[in-house]
Parts: sequence; structure tokens; C-alpha cells
Amino acid sequence: MTAPAAPHPEGLTPPDHHHPGPPTPRPTRKKTALWDRGRLLLLFVLAFLVVVWAAMADNPLLPFADSVRIQGVESQWLLWLAGLELLRQLHFLVSEHWSGYHRFWSERVFGATDRLLRMRFSDWTRFRLGRLFKIAAFLALSALIAAQILDTSPALALFQLLALEWTAMPLILQLAVAFFFIAFQFIGLFWLLSRGGVDTYYPDDIKTRFRDVWGQDHVVERIKENILFLEKPGEIERKGGYVPGGILLWGPPGTGKTLMAEAVAGETGRPYVFVDPGAFINMFMGIGILKVKSLFRKLRKLALRYGGVIVFFDEADALGNRGSLAQAGPGGPPGMGPAAFRACGCHGFSYLSDHTRLLLTREAMASAPDPGERPSRRSGFIMGGMNGGGGMGTLQALLTELSGLKKPRGLINRWGRRALGMRPKPPPQYRILVMMATNMPEALDEALLRPGRIDRIYKVGYPSKAGRIRTYRGYFDKVPHEITAEQLDKLATITPYATGATIKDLVNEALIIAVRAGRDVITWRDVIRAKQLKDLGPPEDVEYIERERHAVAVHEGCHAVVAFRVRQHMEIDLATIEKGSDYLGMVASIPPEDQFTRWRSEFEADILVSLASLAGERMFFDGDSSSGVSGDLEAATTLASFMEGFWGMGSTVSSYSTARRLEVGSPGGRGGAGKQSETPEAMLRKALADRIEDQLSELLERAEAILRDNRSAVLAIAHALETHKTLSGEDVEAVLEGRPGSAVDGRIYADPHFVNRLEQYHAAAVGAHHGHTAVQFTLPAARRDESTTAAATQHPR
Repeated sequence: MTAPAAPHPEGLTPPDHHHPGPPTPRPTRKKTALWDRGRLLLLFVLAFLVVVWAAMADNPLLPFADSVRIQGVESQWLLWLAGLELLRQLHFLVSEHWSGYHRFWSERVFGATDRLLRMRFSDWTRFRLGRLFKIAAFLALSALIAAQILDTSPALALFQLLALEWTAMPLILQLAVAFFFIAFQFIGLFWLLSRGGVDTYYPDDIKTRFRDVWGQDHVVERIKENILFLEKPGEIERKGGYVPGGILLWGPPGTGKTLMAEAVAGETGRPYVFVDPGAFINMFMGIGILKVKSLFRKLRKLALRYGGVIVFFDEADALGNRGSLAQAGPGGPPGMGPAAFRACGCHGFSYLSDHTRLLLTREAMASAPDPGERPSRRSGFIMGGMNGGGGMGTLQALLTELSGLKKPRGLINRWGRRALGMRPKPPPQYRILVMMATNMPEALDEALLRPGRIDRIYKVGYPSKAGRIRTYRGYFDKVPHEITAEQLDKLATITPYATGATIKDLVNEALIIAVRAGRDVITWRDVIRAKQLKDLGPPEDVEYIERERHAVAVHEGCHAVVAFRVRQHMEIDLATIEKGSDYLGMVASIPPEDQFTRWRSEFEADILVSLASLAGERMFFDGDSSSGVSGDLEAATTLASFMEGFWGMGSTVSSYSTARRLEVGSPGGRGGAGKQSETPEAMLRKALADRIEDQLSELLERAEAILRDNRSAVLAIAHALETHKTLSGEDVEAVLEGRPGSAVDGRIYADPHFVNRLEQYHAAAVGAHHGHTAVQFTLPAARRDESTTAAATQHPR
């Protein structure tokens, strides 16, 4: 049993192909569309009406009916043609419904002629011959109609038609000029609005090389592969592959994404096109699409002229997103911020590690907005009207240009060769390397990130310690300095999340401080002062009253002492009681080395440091405590919640989120008759809250024990803070260990007589706190040459 023959493909066969066999006959003729069935009839009717109108124009007294009757006799050939066309359409209609009738005409009558033509001529040749026949028929019909109207021979009628057209040419030109004048007004307006936002740099304009990119060696090595593909594409294309043409660089701001794109252009010697992130945000709809089309038209020209081009889209999330995350702005929606960022108390996040701060920030962003805050109508209107992604159609136009079909070049190639029945020459290979940068990759559209548009995605993260050392060395080599290799290593350690931009800014700030002090060389002290200024910002020009200053100093001293005693995975960076924009004081810590895993003991140490403020204020101020511990308690509670409910670091190992989703009961909860009426979720929440409270209470007792054992150390740190206001991590350690520091001599705090004076001062400050009076005791002066055996002297105010 033989398989049925494959159906004959629709349409024309390419010139270099032949049908694999005779086409499979259809039982009936293929149905004709209504327009195809009646268009020739309509043409003949219109031609007859034109002849009738011409006769009436020559004799205004001739009525329409008489003109139709007269032309029906004189131009009856038009009616015969219309009748033949009507008969032909009736023939087609019968063939569409009667298979025997169709088979008779297609096989017995016209079959031989069709087979002969198919054997002698290809489909494309038959198509071209048919097109010439249609053109000749149209010209002949026009000549006959013109001859009837002008009362002359058909040959002369064609020439007279040309003469009439030449006579009417001034009017035609006037209408054309008016039309184009109106059209060019709109075209010119849109052309002017579509300019700007794109800067082109030619090879001689770019001096950046890969040697100028520091701290991102692993990313640079991967990008070099793409340069190799751009310069030698044949190696992979000959084997059937394609050259990756899209790179996305994502990571925190200032890590060197734009610098890498410039280095790529500098290394390859290709033009570099920089696209402004706001270039596609326009007032009128459609301008962004025109800009995208104009941009890629320019890129194709540059690619052909220079053998390749690099285009860089900075802040790609401004163009390539269709979500609402990027529209919220850098601050996020109202209310999305932890209390530690809003309350004017102890800066609760400053002494936590970066990983812990990230967790707390995510938790705060997941919470509901503050119901007391009303969103601004104006901001809501702007967010809704801008339509993320640069406007309607802009992103879609970009996606089309990145992976769409490239049409053949040139008018003659596209239209001239097609008019002659020839295939246009295929478009050339455009070597365009598209590079994008963003710090919000989650806001990019998935269609933009698919392979074929963006083939390589690289994270440009914070540089490692070795990368920071290399970056510091590169920027310090450009300015006069006295920074040693050991100090450079220390600086890289105490700036764990510094980017290339922040490192450059820190070195520049240190130079400004040195110049302001009348020196030409940067010293280590200038660098530390510059770091404190960049970390904390300029302090507010306010002065605490003495009892409040002492309370803030004791608060921060408790944080510093507990951090020094229990936290081994972090080092104290600085401590201050200078009031900032959103804090009264802070103790900031940094990791001494790059670490990518976190342990239960480290989170417990973080909670101990957070609870030290509450435990210390209760201990040093007779059970009293301030509102400044709110941020500390929020941080401690959030960490304890994660430890108990998610990370398996508490009294149970089950996951709270899974138990709540599956409604499997309350892990670790206490039984009771009163809980039978509660919902499973309420039971889970109550059980989790009980476990969190138990853990925090236990850690609070541990913090109190640590502070009792280190009471004199807390008062020593408080005194140093009241004296100097800001201490570096080295000075904090010097005070706690009783040795000289960079700015503080900690040996005085090992003297028992001086410690006794600190206790007396603290007692006077506590009395002033309870009585809301001035402190009736002078702050002891930390001078090594004073008599440490002298009795404490009270000085009334």
C-alpha cells in the first residue's frame, strides 16, 4: 500500500527549486474571494461610466439616459468584455461546487496546455509573463477608452493623454506641494523630538582600557571572550554557531559597569554609542519607537563602516521593564522602611553585618505601608502616566530590533530587483555588540533577557579584598600620599563593601582634607577622617545637654563592649555620639574578611549587641530606659523570628512558613483547652511569638551578665565618647585593652582611681537624670600627667 502523495505547496516555487512530482489534483476549484470575483466587472462598469460622462461633457444638453443608450451602441465592446467576464466568473463558480465539471475543464480542455507550459517554463517565468500580459491588457484597455473619449485612434489617444497630463501638471504640482508641506511639518516635528539622548564616540575618542578596570578581574576575563567573538566571528560561525551579541552587566551602583563598556570599545577600536537612560521617555506616543529605529539604523551604518560597533544602554531598567517595581523610585512606596531608618534614636542597623541589614530591609519592605501615611496624588499621577519602559511600544521596538529580521539594503536592491523578478541580495552581517547595565535586574522584562537578545549575563558585584587593595593602590598612585602597604591592607579591610566609585571618592575626600589643612601629602589620619565623613556624613550642629550626652554615650558604650566581647566575626569600625540626620549615636562594625555563610552563633551575637542597649540602660539608670532602643528591639525581634521560624536555629526545626501554608498545627506550641477554638494560623503565630520571646529573654539575661562583668569598660567607652565624640575602631580597642591608640591613650582607663572618678561622675549624671537637673560634677579629664591619687572633687554648677 503506497502512501498518499504530499500536497502541492501553495504559492510560487523558488527559481532554483522544482516540484518533487505532479501536483495532487483538487476535486473542485479553490474558492475565489468576493473582491477577486468582481474586480474586473467593476473595472468595466467604471470604464463605461467614464465614457458616458465624457459624452455628456461634450454635449451638455444630452441627458444621462440617452447618453447611456448611445454609448451602449458605440462602446458595446465594453459591454461584451463585461459579459465575457461575467461568463468566466460563472464558470469559476460552477467549478467550485461541481467536481465533475471542474475535472473536465482542468484535465481534458486546459490540462495539456498547462502541462506544456509547466514543462517549458518555471513558475517564476510564468509569473513574470503573466504580469507583462496584465500590464499590456491594462494599457490596451486605457487606449481604447481614451480613443472613445477623444474620438481618435487608440495609438494617438495614448499620446494625447500624455499631453493632457502635461497641461494639468501645474495643478498637480500645486496639490503635491501643499500636501508635502503639511506632511513635512509633522515629519519635521517628530524628527526634532526624536533627536538627542544618544552620544557617539569614535575609536580615537576613547582612551579607557582593561588595565583601567580594577577589582573585577573575573568579569573582565569573561568579557574578553565576547571581544574575541566580535573580532573573529568566523571561527564559531563556520561550525554552525552564532556570535553572542548581547551582554547584561548587573550589580550595585558604582562597581564599574559603565567603565567596562568603555574599556571594551577602547580595546576593540570600534565606535562606542552611549544611550542615555532617559532618551526614550518622551511626551508624545511613538517618539520612543522612532528613536529606537533611528538608533539601530545608525548602528548598522557604523557596523558596516568600522567592522563592528558597541552600543551601551545605561540603567537599562528605565527602558526594558514592564513592571511597577522600578516606578516606585529609589525610596520605594511610602512606609517601606524599618523603624531604625525613621526613628531618631540609636542607629540600630549600624552595628549589624551587611547580611543582617539586608535581611532586615527585606523584611521591612515586605510589610504593609504605614496606614497613617497618605500617598501624594501628584506622585501617583506621574507614576501612572509615565508608563515604565519609556512609553508604549518602545520596549517592543527594541525587542524587534535586537532579534528581528534585517531587510535587504538599498532601494535598487529591494525594489529594482523585485520588479525584474529577481531576489534581492541578502543583508550583510552586522557586528553589533549590545551591552546593558542595571542595578535592578528583577525589573527587566523576560523577553529582553532571553538568549538571542541578551546572551551573557554577568554580575559586577562588590570587589573582594584583593580587588579593593588593587583599586585603592591605583587611585592612591595618582596623588601624593604616605600610605603604607599595611595601612592599605587595613583600609581595604575596614571598607568591606566599597565599590570603585566610593573608593575614588574616599581618596579624593582625603586629598581635600589634606589640602584644607595646608599639607600636600595624604596621611593615614586624613584617610580615616574622610572615611568617617563619608560613612556618617557631616554631623548636625547641635549640642546635647550633659545628662543626655552621658546617656547616649552609655547607650553606645554598651553596644561597643558587648560587640567587642562576643562578636568574633566582626570588628568595630567606629563609635560616635555626634548627632546625625537619623541617629543620636552609633557603633558600626565591619567583617575582617570576606565571608559568605552565616551561623547561629553569629546571629545570636548580633542579637546580644542589639539587646545590650536595653540591658545597659536598665542597669545603669536604675531600671529606666529610653525610646532610643526601639530600632535595636526591632532588629533583635526580626532576627529571632528568622532563627525560630525559618532557619532551624531555635528550639524547633520545622519551618513556620511551611506549617502555616499546610496548616499542620503549631510546632513547639503548648497545649491547652482554650486553644481548641483558635485557627491553625493563630496557634502558629502564638507559638512562634512565645518561642521568640523566650529566646530574646534568655539573650537579654546574657547581655545583662556581660555588662555587669564589664561595667568599668562601659563607663570608659562612654567617657572617651564624651571627650572625643567619635572614636575609630582602633581607639575603641585601645580603651578596652588599656593601651595607646591612634587618637586616645587607653592606659588612663586602667587606673583604678580614674575608674572611681568615672563612677562618681556617672552617679551624678544618674541623679541629674532622675531630677531633670544639671549634672553637679565635672567630666573627668583624661590626662596622664595628673595625679591619679587625688580625691574626686565636686564642682557645683
